[in-house]
Amino acid sequence: MFTKILIANRGEIACRVAATARRLGIATVAVYSDADARAKHVAACDESVRLGPAPARESYLCAEKIIAAALATGAQAIHPGYGFLSENAGFAQACAQAGLVFIGPPASAIEAMGSKAAAKALMEQAAVPLVPGYHGEEQESGLLHSQADRIGYPVLLKASAGGGGKGMRVVERSEDFDAALASCKREAIASFGDDRVLVEKYLTRPRHIEIQVFADGHGHCVYLFERDCSVQRRHQKVLEEAPAPGMSEERRAAMGEAAVAAARAVGYVGAGTVEFIANQDGSFYFMEMNTRLQVEHPVTEMITGLDLVEWQLRVAAGQALPLKQEQLRIHGHAIEARIYAENPEKGFLPAIGTLTRMRSAAAVEFRLGQSAPGDPAHVRIDAGVREGDAISPFYDPMIAKLIVWGPDRDAALRNMQRALAQYQVVGLATNIAFLQRLVAGQAFSTAALDTGLIERHRDTLFPPPSSPDTETLALAIAAILQQEHAQAERSDPWSQRNGWRLNTRLLRTLRFEHDAGDTTVQLDYAGDGQHWSLLTNGQTHALQLHAADGDTLIISLDGRTLRADVLREGEWLHVFDAHGQHSLRHVDPLAHAGHSEAEGGRLTAPMPGKIVALLVQKGASVAHGTPLLIMEAMKMEHTIAAPADGVVEDLLYAVGDQVAEGAQLLEFKAA
Repeated sequence: MFTKILIANRGEIACRVAATARRLGIATVAVYSDADARAKHVAACDESVRLGPAPARESYLCAEKIIAAALATGAQAIHPGYGFLSENAGFAQACAQAGLVFIGPPASAIEAMGSKAAAKALMEQAAVPLVPGYHGEEQESGLLHSQADRIGYPVLLKASAGGGGKGMRVVERSEDFDAALASCKREAIASFGDDRVLVEKYLTRPRHIEIQVFADGHGHCVYLFERDCSVQRRHQKVLEEAPAPGMSEERRAAMGEAAVAAARAVGYVGAGTVEFIANQDGSFYFMEMNTRLQVEHPVTEMITGLDLVEWQLRVAAGQALPLKQEQLRIHGHAIEARIYAENPEKGFLPAIGTLTRMRSAAAVEFRLGQSAPGDPAHVRIDAGVREGDAISPFYDPMIAKLIVWGPDRDAALRNMQRALAQYQVVGLATNIAFLQRLVAGQAFSTAALDTGLIERHRDTLFPPPSSPDTETLALAIAAILQQEHAQAERSDPWSQRNGWRLNTRLLRTLRFEHDAGDTTVQLDYAGDGQHWSLLTNGQTHALQLHAADGDTLIISLDGRTLRADVLREGEWLHVFDAHGQHSLRHVDPLAHAGHSEAEGGRLTAPMPGKIVALLVQKGASVAHGTPLLIMEAMKMEHTIAAPADGVVEDLLYAVGDQVAEGAQLLEFKAA
């Protein structure tokens, strides 16, 4: 076994690999960019080496710097994690030439599966089922268009060297093909340095089911069952679970054996995932093979009780697989939710900022390497950031992976709902509330799964903003009263929580702004500092404050006891109760007199990025919703559209220009 390894990655996967290495007594070396100098993964390792500036191409994608760091620190092997250089055959080969073990498959296997087109040709030879499509090397746009017409719409355009949903477009009509192809190729070249694409028939209501495979250098290969990854947005996974609901033993064996055949066809060694698109009738087709550990590997670990990173290390060190196929068993059910810094209501636009608060359900430590999980309330959190850390524009905006286990799917669902409600993040937008709606929704809870689930249930998953209920308002007001009392000067009777007034009672108006508008509440002080009456929506409610401990409040509302955490940041109050998070802005009318945030005629960058396409010219008259330009940020394209009918008076940036968050992109005059 190795005595020291270098982890050529960052974030939660680097922390995850370091945890197993520590358990096995293996020293670890972290690498970091300037943006990650104080990152969690650096602290999790025994030593660290700086790679360079924040952009990945100058740090985490610099193979020669990483290999030099490994040699300088005496590391014997390099674990690539996922993303970055994990599926780079040249990097794997360079490691071998430098005398370092690449903890992954041989370069030949990566190369064979790295081109989706070439991989499909290999799978055809291995008798693995394939989706009808064009996987050839000829990339002339006219030919690709004619192939799409031949296959029949809808078709899926997919970057040949791609992954993670980058460089993928669904084309519904022939007349939309050329624009979709151009966008797909731009995103593919930006993400992978390769703009080749393949064209496939887009199946309606398919499921995305993947098989975890593992092979060693002694000729053994097994499958560690399946994961259902059907719940996706923009072809990126949102929820994953294992085992796949409704999977029969016969279908599981057929898919597992096909996955093993795919791995053997390329001489695979190590951990890999063979991804299939599956019809509702049980038929399935090979999509691609990911020649690395997957983001969602924890659900497989949860149902098998195995540490897949330990298996990776043992196989890379030349050992045989620890178990044979007949020794592998499924125990219970696991679900993983990816918690992202993003705004689902704005097209899942990534968010950046500081995690001023990050709290979660108490995680039960996952006993890595146990024969079977046994805790029915099992919660695991894999995070690469801590409270106080920042989500930067340079890398994937994942905050954490929340994984739960239960003896069956219903129990796992309940555990996930409870864990999401207890996850608290303040400082930037997150997808937590969206995940709560998704998990609680009828489609997911009844396992009516397919890759179009989110779009099909958009009305329920993206409801219009609603006003805070009386419980939320009462908790917010109790927090205001408690803070005012704590900060009041002892000599100022007007600032006391009891609201004492000579020969009268204090009646106070409080106004709150929120996503649905604003709400006004009348607060009537009883004069004892413990009891109040709230008047809202024409109804009166009795409020009593029982206890306050830091951010935690216990109140009584109309005789019902409520407990919640309320965090106050300036004017904002973030209420965390049993149902999740609610954010309100307490408006002080004196502080905001004469202030207006209205701003017209400007279209600004939602986050730092690069201009990749200008779709209109200066002086153009456009209708509301007309696409004006395309930005690339966090490896995703974002279209800036006209907010109203009007005229584009000036374009302030050219294609290729970098822009800062909030930068005015063009001058626009509404009609």
